[in-house]
Amino acid sequence: MNYKNTATEILKYVGTETNVSHLEHCSTRLRFSLNDASLIDEASLKGIEGVMGVVKSNQFQIIIGNDVVEVYDELIKMLKLNVNEKTATKRENQSFGKVALDFIIGIFQPLVPAIAGAGVLKSILLLLSAFGLVETTSVIYQILASISDATFYFLPMMIAVTTANKLHSNRLVAVAAVGVTLLPQVTALIAEGAILFGMTIQPIAYNAQVFPAILCVSLLAVLEKFLNKVSPKSLRIFLVPMIALAITIPCTLLFLGPLGYNVGKVFTTMILFLYGKFGFVALAILAAVLPMMIATGMHKTLIPYAISTYGELGYEMLYLPASLAHNISESGACFAVWLKAKNPQLKSTALSAGISAFMGITEPALYGVTLQNKKVLYSVMMSGFLVGGFLGLIGLKAFAIVGPGFPAMSMFIDVTNSMNIVWAIVGFIASIAISFILVLLFWKEEQQVEENTQINPNAIIEVVTPIKGEVIDLTKVEDEMFSKKSLGEGFAIIPDVGELVAPTNGVIQMIFDTKHAIGMTTENGADILFHVGIDTVRLEGKPFEVFVKVGDHVKVGDTLLKFNIDEIKNAGYNPVTPVVVTNSQDMVVTCKKVGTIDKNETVMTIRRKGV
Repeated sequence: MNYKNTATEILKYVGTETNVSHLEHCSTRLRFSLNDASLIDEASLKGIEGVMGVVKSNQFQIIIGNDVVEVYDELIKMLKLNVNEKTATKRENQSFGKVALDFIIGIFQPLVPAIAGAGVLKSILLLLSAFGLVETTSVIYQILASISDATFYFLPMMIAVTTANKLHSNRLVAVAAVGVTLLPQVTALIAEGAILFGMTIQPIAYNAQVFPAILCVSLLAVLEKFLNKVSPKSLRIFLVPMIALAITIPCTLLFLGPLGYNVGKVFTTMILFLYGKFGFVALAILAAVLPMMIATGMHKTLIPYAISTYGELGYEMLYLPASLAHNISESGACFAVWLKAKNPQLKSTALSAGISAFMGITEPALYGVTLQNKKVLYSVMMSGFLVGGFLGLIGLKAFAIVGPGFPAMSMFIDVTNSMNIVWAIVGFIASIAISFILVLLFWKEEQQVEENTQINPNAIIEVVTPIKGEVIDLTKVEDEMFSKKSLGEGFAIIPDVGELVAPTNGVIQMIFDTKHAIGMTTENGADILFHVGIDTVRLEGKPFEVFVKVGDHVKVGDTLLKFNIDEIKNAGYNPVTPVVVTNSQDMVVTCKKVGTIDKNETVMTIRRKGV
């Protein structure tokens, strides 16, 4: 992949750098906060080299896979974003839920690398200690173990940074505010039952707590905004943080800290209650639906729960065991596809995706293989359900917040229960074996279209009008995907008759499930897409009747599709039909004329470049 070119194209189709207010990335996705979502060109984004898919939710997400860091770095060079810059973001009727979800994910997502790295390091140390390779009393063990201890002890200060970033507040002042709750003198003071303004400060150990820090920085950000407006500019540099801290710290110790602490405690108690009542069923269902949750990015909503629970209990029993069952099931399914597939591209994709899932990264498997093949998806879901139920029954515990995979299996080492890691290994093997066997048994590769006619690259194709009506310039179509020629050169027709015929000889290569679009390849290798109507995919095929199937050889004038123009219009859609050459980059496409065209009159010619 040319990372710079990929980044350039991505930036172009998300509305250029002026439309980007914030950018971050996770293990496989670019996560954009955009000023105006209407500027996104999803179709063009999906066609960029290296882009595996897009997800439009509270954040606009572009799935890249294992090269996400390199593409992100190139984007950052182009964007030169300032996290403290206040950008007016256009909220297109977003619900409170969506805004809150974006806020929570923006706080917790950046924490994952530090938490994952520290957690896995500690689990590896436990493994080495269990095999007698290192003494727990040795200096090197204690220093390395302290990395994990420090990460969770100072977790509130990391929360302060990410919350301040999200609220466009001063990060260092936020760290100072939250740092007070961890100061040994303050900890000792409130442990002794300190009284402030006639009220007893609730004795709380704030280390590893997340919600008190979020509430503390939220109040600080509100005060900063207000004080910046009313303070003299010459005194603002010290006056604003001084007053904001002086108000925030007592409020946090008296009200916000206890509120956040109790919210976190109730949250964890509720999850444990549900787990205790429904146990293995809850874990089985979660493992089964994780493919859809990951595909939409909704699995990120479980990160706050996992971090909060781990900080409270020191382990997690729901999300991470379910992730183990799902991740490794993805790997087994991909390896089976690799073994069974005949298509070289699919074999290559399945192998690399299987290895990534084996290591704990599932997006390449999901978008490259699983979601494109229903029986593979069902196999992964069944395997996740069975293994997830088993792991729930035996009560598997995870001791690190990291995506489960082969390198991170030490996260399941429990110093008080040696069987925990054994059951995790059993679950690992069962996941890969069950999904592998299910795919071998039930998945069948779709046969690729074989063209019996020899492609003649020197042929010049004459395209006659495929629909009776008025031919218009493609730039006049009220859909930027076509009018900006993102899909290729061509023309469009305002139809008088609801019948689409073959405008030249060729082979049918693609028919959309919703029947509104058909693709064919001509005798010189040009790929032509016929798209009946704008946004008619939402009609779910109702006004359309297809008369061909994939692989059919058609001649000029053969009926491909019939459609009801009145039904399309009555549903509120425009029946204008773009006809585009999707591999225009390899062709010279010449549109002959516009207006009302006779039935057999040439509208467009196509020849290969260099011919």
